[in-house]
Amino acid sequence: MPRPRILYVTDLAYQARGRRYCDEDIFLTSRLREDFDLALCHPRDAAGLMEGFDGVVVRNSGPVLAYQEAYDDFRERAMRSGVRVYNQLSGKADMAGKQYLLDLTAAGYPVIPTVDRPEDVRRLPETDAYVVKPKLGADSIGLRIVPAERVRDLVDGDVLVQPRIDFAYEVSFFFVDHDFQYAVYAPHTDRRWQLEPYEPTSDDLEFARRFIDWNGIDHGIQRVDACRAPGGELLLVELEDLNPYLSLDALSDKGRDAFVTAMKASLHRFLGTPA
Repeated sequence: MPRPRILYVTDLAYQARGRRYCDEDIFLTSRLREDFDLALCHPRDAAGLMEGFDGVVVRNSGPVLAYQEAYDDFRERAMRSGVRVYNQLSGKADMAGKQYLLDLTAAGYPVIPTVDRPEDVRRLPETDAYVVKPKLGADSIGLRIVPAERVRDLVDGDVLVQPRIDFAYEVSFFFVDHDFQYAVYAPHTDRRWQLEPYEPTSDDLEFARRFIDWNGIDHGIQRVDACRAPGGELLLVELEDLNPYLSLDALSDKGRDAFVTAMKASLHRFLGTPA
């Protein structure tokens, strides 16, 4: 049988603080080629090229804000023509903006409390400073930490407000489809890019799975970012369901091999091809 053809969308030149996204995609594509015929393209070119492939894999393509019009065109054309896109385009989290943080707060999920109206700031826990970030932000673009006396003046409907939390550490849980793969964390808050493997407890995994189940993506890679609050509980920081960086360099060779195996199997299921 002919091998499945995949268009792999990435921006190899994207500059990220403390990380080299291109290294991750060079590694992943070298391994995916064992099972698939692969071509790489920039996110601005995906809409015009995708029709010739069995599926499109969106990976480290950078913040969509940098090419919003091209991305909107890609989404619209892919959904209209039925092109298989991985991750599936039905995500309700970062793929659709930051509204989900408001929705999850209102529904009582364990997230950092989030509001977007001046009159709702009083509903947040009192603190000496707040985090203000754009609803359409990504990769910490536009994020500000402001003193409590100024925060209401900045709430204009286009930003989200959260209390600044003195967390112990940040931790990320990675899933392929609905299957947990691994977790990494930054044990030193002043060195957030120095990640190490993290062994989650059963409670940790139950926390992370709530958000994977809520989002309902059947095929794709998702990252649940959380912080360990002063009371010991985990709170959601972000649910990345579009193009999450995977921090594969923090894993052992065995861990990377296991992730590649899971991703290959997921793609075969998604495309309906034998593994």
